[in-house]
Amino acid sequence: MSSRGPIQPGVRAASLHGYADLVASLGADAPALVGAAGIAPADLADPDRWIPAAAAARLLEASAVSTGRDDFGLRLSERRRLSALGPLSLVLREEPDARSALDLLLRYEHSYNEALHLKVTESGGLATVRIWFDAGQPVPTHQSLDLAAAALVGILRTFLGEDWTPWSVCFSHRGPETPDTYRRLLGDRVLFDHDYTGVVLSSADLDRTNTGSDPAFRPYAQRLLSTLPVPRPDNAPDEVGRLVEMLLPMGRASVAQVARTLGIDRRTLHRHLAQHGETFTSVLHATRRRLAERYVTNPRHSLTDVSQLLGFAAPSAFTRWFRQQYGVAPRDWRTAGEITGHLAGE
Repeated sequence: MSSRGPIQPGVRAASLHGYADLVASLGADAPALVGAAGIAPADLADPDRWIPAAAAARLLEASAVSTGRDDFGLRLSERRRLSALGPLSLVLREEPDARSALDLLLRYEHSYNEALHLKVTESGGLATVRIWFDAGQPVPTHQSLDLAAAALVGILRTFLGEDWTPWSVCFSHRGPETPDTYRRLLGDRVLFDHDYTGVVLSSADLDRTNTGSDPAFRPYAQRLLSTLPVPRPDNAPDEVGRLVEMLLPMGRASVAQVARTLGIDRRTLHRHLAQHGETFTSVLHATRRRLAERYVTNPRHSLTDVSQLLGFAAPSAFTRWFRQQYGVAPRDWRTAGEITGHLAGE
């Protein structure tokens, strides 16, 4: 994979498997759409080629408009195979249960999609897998998130059976006029205009035995796993980042509070972070940037709400910080995303 900085995350071309055939079947011009998105047609022909995530997101949105199908991302998910994950798919299918497979997806998410992120929480016997898409620039993500949610359900069905349906599937965007495709692919419990996009399922389902796994093959699968890029380590910056994300909405994301929560003093916390070339401030900014990109592009949240979710005392402080980080005001970032979505439909 060619080197790209974090401001331009990429996705494997395999994520768009079946795209050209789907567009053609719906009466649109796939080569024209691909070219307009700034993607070379040859890139889509090579499943291992990496393409800019922002370009892929714009392509999906433009395709939905061109074909007149607001369920385009879902329809594309029907053509997707587990092999879209690359070598990781061979390891994944041999995991003993869905929980182990989901853990692999989280730890190695950068090996198949650098813009897509998953987060799992459990409470009251239910597991929630939240999904968000950070392309590093304002792009519409409706279709990308639809594709990701449906693909995740498809992966879970590999372990839980084709007839399995989640407890619910939630989408942050408004519902379509006719949600038939959503219900056909995802079940009857589909929620729209929600706080997040994600899949909710029983925690017990995560622990069901994968009857298709061959224990004798598992050592070979683990050997293959060792050849993949090293996963993001679960290290001090990661742990601090998770705590910061939890404490920000409460206005308590301070170094003192995080140190107390971890049961260490501030000096020890600084030392642990320094071992990874980080400071508390750098982790705080990185966490805020990740959340800001998710919240600002979601029109459900007012910018005042976003400033509170990110732990700022006042919207003006949030605006100053955002401008320092991105060179534009959050309102302009949101407007640019909306304009990009409209332009995709022209």
